Amino acid sequence: MADHGAPEYATADGNDYAEHQGTYHFFVKMTLVSTLALASFMVSFAIGGANGHWGIFTLGTLASVAVTAIGLASKDGKPKLLFGLLGLLTLALIITS
Repeated sequence: MADHGAPEYATADGNDYAEHQGTYHFFVKMTLVSTLALASFMVSFAIGGANGHWGIFTLGTLASVAVTAIGLASKDGKPKLLFGLLGLLTLALIITS
C-alpha cells in the first residue's frame, strides 16, 4: 500500500469544515436551550400539578416559551439573565405557595 502522508483538511478540495462547525454549534445550542426549556416547563408543571396552582403553571409555561424563543434567537443560545430571572421567579412562586 502506498503512503500518502497525513491528510491536510484545510487545503482539501471540497472541504466544508466551516459548515460542519456551524452544524455542531447549532446542535449544541438546540440541546442547551431545549434542556433548559424542558426543565423550566417541568418545574411549572410540578407547581401546577402538585399544588393545584394552574394559573402559576400557565404563567410559568408562557415564560418558558418566551425564554426559549429568545434563547433560540440569541447568537450563543444562552440568555443567561432571562433563565436566571425565570428560575428566581419559579423559586419565589414555590416559596409563596
